[in-house]
This record gives sequence, C-alpha cells and structure tokens, in this order.
Amino acid sequence: MAGDVLRKKLMAGQQAPTADGGPGADRAWRLAFARAARDMMHLPVDFLGQTISRLSLAELLDLPPERALILMLEGPEDGLGLLILSPDLLTALVEVLTIGRCGTQAGDPRKPTRTDAAMLSPLADIALTNLEDALADEADLVWTSGFRYASFIEDARPLGLLLDDVMYRTLTAKLSLCNGARVGEMTLVLPADGRGRKPRVQARDLTDSLARPVFAAALGARVDGAAAQLDGVLARVSMSVAQVMHLSVDMVLALPKAQLDQVSIEGLDGRRVTSGRLGQHRGMRALRLTDECLAGRDLGSDVRVSPVLGGNAANALPQAALGGGLALPERDYPTFDATGTD
Repeated sequence: MAGDVLRKKLMAGQQAPTADGGPGADRAWRLAFARAARDMMHLPVDFLGQTISRLSLAELLDLPPERALILMLEGPEDGLGLLILSPDLLTALVEVLTIGRCGTQAGDPRKPTRTDAAMLSPLADIALTNLEDALADEADLVWTSGFRYASFIEDARPLGLLLDDVMYRTLTAKLSLCNGARVGEMTLVLPADGRGRKPRVQARDLTDSLARPVFAAALGARVDGAAAQLDGVLARVSMSVAQVMHLSVDMVLALPKAQLDQVSIEGLDGRRVTSGRLGQHRGMRALRLTDECLAGRDLGSDVRVSPVLGGNAANALPQAALGGGLALPERDYPTFDATGTD
C-alpha cells in the first residue's frame, strides 16, 4: 500500500506541468520552427526574443494583430490551438515561397487568404512535429503534442465561439528572417491543461526513483558488514635480498627500535590509521588505542590484527579488544622470532 501511494505521488509530480510552461518548451519551439523553415524553405530564421505566458480566453481574443494570419490547430481530445503570424512575417514567408527570397520593399497591407494558409500550413505541421520530437522526454510534451493544422480563420472575431473557455499557454516570439532583412512576430497558442502524450522517459524515471533507495540501503548494509583488516606493526627491519634468502626457522632478529607502547596500526595499503600499545585481555594479546583522536571511539568488536612479532605470523591475533582499560603483560619480550612475513 505504501509503495502504491509513493508511486502515485511520483507520477503526479512528473505529469503536472509547471504554471508557465518551462524552459523545455521555450527552447524546443525555437529550434523546431527554425529547423522547419530551413528544411522546407531553406530560410535562415533567428529568434530575437520569446516570452511564454498563460492567458484566459477573454485575454486571448485581443492577442492577434490586425491582418494577421490565424491558423487553427486541432489536437488531442478535440482541443484547439492557434498559430498566429503577424502581417510582416506572413509577407516575408510568402515571398520566400514564391520568389525564393525576401523582398527589399515593404509589402502592401492586405488581408490574409486561404491561399496563404495553404502555402504555410505545411510549415506549421513540420514545426509542430519537430516540437513533439524535441520534447519526447520532457513534461511539456503533455500540452504540446498532437496538434496539427486544421483550418484558416479570416479574423479573430469568431475565436470566442470556436475556442473552449479554458486557460491557454502562449509562446510569442519575435523573428528575424533572411539575415535581418525582415522582422515579424509569431504566437503559438495551445490549451494549458495538457491533453497530449506523456513523456516516454517517465516510466524509467519512476522505476529509478523507486529503486534508488532500495539500492542505497542494500549497499549500506554490505559496506557496514564488510571486514576491515588492520596490521599492528611493532617495528620494521630493512634487509638485503641475500639476507632474506638465508632466513630460516628459529633464527632470532633484534628489533632495536621496537617499543611495546608505540605499536603502529595500519591498513592494508600501509597507511597509518592510529597507534596503540601492546597488552593482553582475558589471556589474549590485544592492542589498546592511544591516539587522542580515536580514544574512546568504538571501531567494532571484530577487528583482527595480523601480528608482525612473536610466534608464527601466519596466525592472526585473537579478536582484539580496542578501547577500555587493559593491563600490560607482566613479562617482557626481549627478542622476537623472525618467522613472520607481515
């Protein structure tokens, strides 16, 4: 039950779009339209600026400028949107489609026609397809996907009857065409409630989000239960290879610098961890930590120290007692057997 609740909350958090869209849709629309203009018309398009906002239907009715081309878009669950091109932008795009370049003189003001819509509707569909592809893994896909050109609207007056009375997201951009020869505005209007496809990355993210705490807990249990071997080093002696080759059982080596109260405790990599003094505890050899930084710290009860002195070094010392008051052995150790290899 708890897992189901967590899964629902994670899914809700990923599905819910932000209040004003997001940087995903903002950037993706710029790239989508510029790529569509390049592929269809070989036209360089630069975005001079873009704003993203939310508008009610009443606010939306005042958005289209006079003589703008209004393309009606149809999307999932009978949702309707708009692509609005300003007169200057409409003129520049039509010039490129008809004469292959932007004109040098401003065109005469005119009302857009169905021919204009028919010429530019493929550009709109390609740009919207590119937008979907760019947002396939992002949350903004739920309100941008599935829209294509449906019809042409001569002016903005019937929009109040055609569009649903809901909130809309708008992407308004100022464009520069033909390397600055023409400048115009374009606005993409889509329902804000999000009726399109869910991002395909959602299921993978959900699985990763649920699996990550489980993996971390399992890894922590493994690490906490791992053995950490420490070596208690009483002294070190440098010998030549020839001397080492002549070592034999029962030979005795003198350790002039060995001190029972200055035993270095080192890790497997040879780095010193702390220091201690040799003693005994309940009949077993033990080391008592003496570093102030580690005094009183519990390093675990199952710390085993490989000896570098006394007897056969191949046998590890019994379980070492770290911390606590330990009495030193009554007898001394005048010499040490050189049978160890640690």
